[in-house]
Amino acid sequence: MSRPDLNLLVTLDVLLAEGSVAKAARRLKLSPSAMSRALARLREATGDPLLVRAGRGLMPTPRAIELGAEVGRLVKEAEAVLRPAERLDLARLTRSFTLRNSDGFVENFGPALLARVAKEAPGVQLRFVPKPDKDSGPMREGAVDLETGVVGGSTGPEVRAQALFRDRFVGVVRAGHPLSEGKISAARFAAGRHILISRRGLDRGPVDDALELAGLTRTIATVVGGFAEALALARGSDLIATVPERYTGTLRDGLFSFAPPVKLAALTISLLWHPRLDADPAHRWLRGLVRDVCGGRSA
Repeated sequence: MSRPDLNLLVTLDVLLAEGSVAKAARRLKLSPSAMSRALARLREATGDPLLVRAGRGLMPTPRAIELGAEVGRLVKEAEAVLRPAERLDLARLTRSFTLRNSDGFVENFGPALLARVAKEAPGVQLRFVPKPDKDSGPMREGAVDLETGVVGGSTGPEVRAQALFRDRFVGVVRAGHPLSEGKISAARFAAGRHILISRRGLDRGPVDDALELAGLTRTIATVVGGFAEALALARGSDLIATVPERYTGTLRDGLFSFAPPVKLAALTISLLWHPRLDADPAHRWLRGLVRDVCGGRSA
């Protein structure tokens, strides 16, 4: 079955409003003959005369009257869809956004972000979900609106990314731990028992590579999947955790943090989203809010 010409909806709407082929032709800037041909096509498509001669004018048939209100509504909705987006009214915006982040983001940036949202757009709800991996599938499928993290090889090539801030690794131990006093050499650091953080359950990480360059190895006592777990273990034991400094600021309260005695590459934490949301005014507002909060401009 061939697809109907949707332009005929506009033609029918104008014909019914004007009740005249000549007037409808002028309004649509068509010739009378072109309008007559369009009316013929409408009659063929609907199987109804639609407009019939009555004296010097045209009279709508019952079918045309039945279609009139529905056609007018469809044309107005189509015009609204194709019209440029109206200026965003944050005070009246009602919408829910899903943000996917590693543990530490909500604890450090969540309160300021929620305060800004409540102040600027009280009808907006933020839904925070955990980030078990770097798979871009949830963003591609529309399950996630915005994500933060390090851009990796599994990040979809179409995903938009914008740097939020640079972060560095710090070593973390409980208050009163032997490493909380005196100079921390690479050998002293390596001699302790460590927590490895790996969402994929790997048995080594960047710290092991850095120690290996110094001719050292460390003992990994346990492997966990996130920063919060690692810091909870460090808080209640003599184990050593190595975590991003800024990303885990609140989580490290009461713990002793120190610069690792080996060279570890800095991290760039980025904001990630799918390109279909690029021009969405509400999404652009939210991206700006996250940039402000993560950049320290939360007022």
